[in-house]
Amino acid sequence: MDIKKVLLYIAVVFVLYTIITSPVQAAGMVQTGFEGISSAAKGVGEFMTNLVR
Repeated sequence: MDIKKVLLYIAVVFVLYTIITSPVQAAGMVQTGFEGISSAAKGVGEFMTNLVR
């Protein structure tokens, strides 16, 4: 097996296990992740705006 496939399989199993055993904590992790992505996108947008000015 390819190492990438094995790592992907392990990651999927971990995510499913986390969601099944602790859905509230998993939801919190997802929310934190989306907040981080949103913050990063906002920062890139502000950088581009200031670059154009």
